[in-house]
Amino acid sequence: MSKQEQESEYTIKDASLFGLKLMQVSKAIWRAAEDDWEQWVKPYGLNVNEHHILCLASNTGEISMSELANLGAMHISTAFNFSKKLENQGYLHLSKRENDKRNTYIKLTESGEQLLLDTLKGYEPHNSKICKGALPLKTLYGKFPAFPELVTVVRHVCGGELVTVADQPFVNIKEAGIEENEDNKEVQLTSN
Repeated sequence: MSKQEQESEYTIKDASLFGLKLMQVSKAIWRAAEDDWEQWVKPYGLNVNEHHILCLASNTGEISMSELANLGAMHISTAFNFSKKLENQGYLHLSKRENDKRNTYIKLTESGEQLLLDTLKGYEPHNSKICKGALPLKTLYGKFPAFPELVTVVRHVCGGELVTVADQPFVNIKEAGIEENEDNKEVQLTSN
């Protein structure tokens, strides 16, 4: 389909209203999500970028700094500086490959994996604005929203790899054996 044919499928008004609405909603959601994320990881001595880097390192096994910056939607210097800080704390291992001395690769250490699991165990959904805001949908449909339309937009804007990696924590949580204790609503690790 040519560009002209694609443009004839919508009006400038519809596209403008859609774009503006998405921008405004995204900014509001990000503000709430960032506040929730900061409150969640602060007790562990982490900030949002550091926790995000730990999550991405866990999800990918080993990742180059440029891939980390791309998937983490952060500047390369931000990715490097926070990764270096996490390495100094013993949570990441930074290395170069023999056949690729230009790129730096990161990998989660055992301490980093434990810290990440501790943060997952310490998540308190009752303190999350985003979680509380989604509860009416969970009540209505029996599950939290999956946002298939939004995921499709993100896949076409940012690439499929970002969506795949974003879905990965769910696999890791299941594989780690994290379950909720119904008696005291506490997340715990179980053996698989």
